[in-house]
Amino acid sequence: MPGSPPPDPAPSGALPEPPSTDACWPDELDELFRRAVTAEYSSITRSGSPVTVPTTPYVSPDGRTLDVSTGLTYPAKAERARRNPKVSLLYADPVGSGLEDPPVVLVQGLAAVRDADLQANTDRYVSVSMAKLPEATKGKPSFALRRMAWYFARIWIEVTPLHIYWWPDRSQDVAPREWHAPEGATSPPSDPPPPGVQPPAWLAPPPSWEPLAADAMTRMAMADLTVVSTDGFPACLPVTVTSMDLDGLRLEIGSGAVGVEGSSGAACLTFHHHPEAFTGQENRTFVGKLAAAGEPRAFHFEVERALADWSLSGGTATVALGFLAKGRKLRPRLAAEASRRGQPVPKVHLSRTSRRA
Repeated sequence: MPGSPPPDPAPSGALPEPPSTDACWPDELDELFRRAVTAEYSSITRSGSPVTVPTTPYVSPDGRTLDVSTGLTYPAKAERARRNPKVSLLYADPVGSGLEDPPVVLVQGLAAVRDADLQANTDRYVSVSMAKLPEATKGKPSFALRRMAWYFARIWIEVTPLHIYWWPDRSQDVAPREWHAPEGATSPPSDPPPPGVQPPAWLAPPPSWEPLAADAMTRMAMADLTVVSTDGFPACLPVTVTSMDLDGLRLEIGSGAVGVEGSSGAACLTFHHHPEAFTGQENRTFVGKLAAAGEPRAFHFEVERALADWSLSGGTATVALGFLAKGRKLRPRLAAEASRRGQPVPKVHLSRTSRRA
């Protein structure tokens, strides 16, 4: 756990000094980091473009990193971080956390990819995911869950925070408070990359972006924009989508936002939604280019394409059928990805504790 509460911010909003040389983040953010159901995880492609994926965040067992995971059978977001460890996490979705009016928090940090012990990774994910998202597996028989190694087998991405900015709410209409790690802080290296070729994308992208964007604007209240800051870190920020035109979307960003000053170029826009009791999710992600729109805090996001997404929504039966369909596609990749790492296929071990959760 972090040390004593941080001092009041300096007039600029920045903490004049870190709470202590071994502090990982301010105490006041710890509950949010532990209870948030969704965070926007952003990494950078080979070409330098940001890609943002809603995912479930966790605090590491030692309380020093903020961790997300990806399936062993779809390792793309881990491999992006292994190539370029500059990543970010945006905590801006309070749904399901049980917190009243939590702050909006942007964490920029260095990622370390962990896939040297796939069985330990899988055991951890089974335990923490069932504890945090109990409704997602409630009612599913144990024998069926044990056959879902294609999903539970995990690669972990450990994020060491370097810069943290936080605002009272998604409007970002005031300057943020700030925390920065001690000068020279870094993260341990990732595990070595596996030999061979990374598997191709397993979902085809949609043929057109327009109907997906129109639908997302209508039904999904939360939209977040990601750009690459001048220091090379992704900056993911809440935005308001005001309108849609022939080649993209018009956005408004709060006057206290960071990382978008003079921003133009590659960007990513992500919509997302999930119920209070997490049983599924809907995501829509678009990549394109950002340009200032001529008014303060107004931007135009030119959409190049929509990315494939793993949305699972609807009733229990619909979600279950969707999982089965995805399992049929991903299961054949499981042994190949474990073999590339010189390890056996992990087994799904269900403890009594995780099943109660």
